[in-house]
Amino acid sequence: MLTYERPLWEQGHRFIAGIDEVGRGCLFGDVVAAAVILPEELELEGINDSKKLSEKKREKLYWEITEAALAWSVARVDAAKIDEINIKQAARLAMKISVETLEVQPGYLLVDAEKVDLDIPQLAIIKGDALSQSIAAASIIAKVTRDRLCTGEWDALYPEYGIAVHKGYATKVHRERLLEYGASPLHRKSFLGKIFAELEQMELFEEETTL
Repeated sequence: MLTYERPLWEQGHRFIAGIDEVGRGCLFGDVVAAAVILPEELELEGINDSKKLSEKKREKLYWEITEAALAWSVARVDAAKIDEINIKQAARLAMKISVETLEVQPGYLLVDAEKVDLDIPQLAIIKGDALSQSIAAASIIAKVTRDRLCTGEWDALYPEYGIAVHKGYATKVHRERLLEYGASPLHRKSFLGKIFAELEQMELFEEETTL
């Protein structure tokens, strides 16, 4: 997992930041990005793309990463901003803010399949969260942060949607609750047109088949 980091350390880039985001495909809530700078040659056991890890393992690694990191930062862009500028730009904005708020200035960025709009040398790596320890660490920090919002603050605000269970993704239960209750202020309105159209078609079909 240090294939990308080691050559950069050898070139003199001491502070390499891994950057990733989560929540890009959700119907509800913020997109969350994280930036993490780990010490040279540190190897974290069991680290991988956050989506491939159990919740328990992610929580364990979250504490290991935050304890070991030279610097780490999290940034959020909310649903209103996502609707205003689109999800791709919102994810890039969250990534940019996460780098800007690091307490240590990075000399190089390793980014999961994206470009960060900053004048810092960087490399976008496809599936970087499974190939680079720095990006995987950022993926875990972002995922745990967002999941905690889903199971805590957001679920408490809007318990009727089941956010704690599906984390805002377009599951069958989430779509059904949207049809029943409509959208909350934290739903991404720009994502919902197609969802509502599909749900209405399903309802019409079910009504016709029961006649």
